[in-house]
Amino acid sequence: MEIRPILSTLSRHKTAAALIVLEIALSCAIICNALFIVSQRIDAMQLASGIDDNHLIEIGLSGIGKQVDADARTAEDIASLRGIAGVESVAIVNQLPFQGGSWNTSLAASPEPDAQSTNGAQYMVGENTIKTLGLKLVAGRDFNADEYQSSDVLEKVEDLGTLKAPAILSEAMAKQFFPDGNAVGKTLYMANIPVTVVGVTQTLLRPNMQNNNRTYSVIFPIRMNFSNGGRYILRVTEPGRRDEVLKQALATLDKNDPNRLVWTKLTVEEKRAKYFANDRDMIGLLLIVSGLLLLVTALGIIGLASFWVQQRTKQIGIRRALGATRAQILRYFQTENFLLAGIGIVVGMLLAYLLNQWLMGRYELPRLPLLYLPVGAVLLWLLGQIAVFGPARRAASIPPAVATRST
Repeated sequence: MEIRPILSTLSRHKTAAALIVLEIALSCAIICNALFIVSQRIDAMQLASGIDDNHLIEIGLSGIGKQVDADARTAEDIASLRGIAGVESVAIVNQLPFQGGSWNTSLAASPEPDAQSTNGAQYMVGENTIKTLGLKLVAGRDFNADEYQSSDVLEKVEDLGTLKAPAILSEAMAKQFFPDGNAVGKTLYMANIPVTVVGVTQTLLRPNMQNNNRTYSVIFPIRMNFSNGGRYILRVTEPGRRDEVLKQALATLDKNDPNRLVWTKLTVEEKRAKYFANDRDMIGLLLIVSGLLLLVTALGIIGLASFWVQQRTKQIGIRRALGATRAQILRYFQTENFLLAGIGIVVGMLLAYLLNQWLMGRYELPRLPLLYLPVGAVLLWLLGQIAVFGPARRAASIPPAVATRST
């Protein structure tokens, strides 16, 4: 089909053509970035935490007033919790994935002050934690019984350089320091404290995932207690018994000491769902906005095409009288819309890139992959062809005698 007649016709309707091009361009820019943000959120929600979410319960307590011996009370609590039917194991940790704040530390390959360091989540755990959380060791071993220390260990050591600190690294953090070799047995430094790597776990997410290094974590065998940030983690034998076990656990802890406040009591699955609630809301909102934007764009194309069919009724009739077939008339309007959509998409791709640059600077969003541009282009081209089909079909069905009738 000749393109020149179509361009000539569009040049006589510059305002209407410009408006539809602008509408398609804005739709392209917004939808490409919206779909990218949605995919980023979905990927984050599907990240493996490294722990066995479905079998775990978290309970956090705080004492009222000064605690005489929180370590002894914590040991009593753990022993009592292990005796509950349906509980497989119990541990105490300072944090878990999927929470607002986090304990963090930096490790370096050298104790020198100017040595480059890497930041990771600092997990401090008591006995039996690796098994309770369901962490998978890909190298090395779990902590030995004599390696666990009380959380006040730093207060008792006069020279931190003499402190021996075994640690288990997440695989991502281990590869950061030792990309070509085994991390087990190697020494890193937390300030001037030597840290010996005894094991590597496959995955352990940072508690909050606001940083890019979401999988950098280090575990220390430092036993917390219920009053200084420790929280009890219960591993149940069957996920279906979590609610039952949680009720019994709360009753057991209250029996041990009723003068305590419960500040968290939920399954880790609920914890994860709560953490990503805003992400799910954002995904829903962006999909709704994108759908409405596509609907408005389609209605704009339908309205403009219907208007042009009405304005060109006589022109269509003349072409039909001169031998143009219905298929040729239909193809004319589809080609016209394809050209308008093409111009709008080219402009929209540029706007999508500029919008992504603004989002990168303002909200630390990653760079928009080029794949989203052709996907958005194909989506809008298909939308344009579907939207214009109805008006184009009506134009093709106009009889020559009716089209050329004088008004």
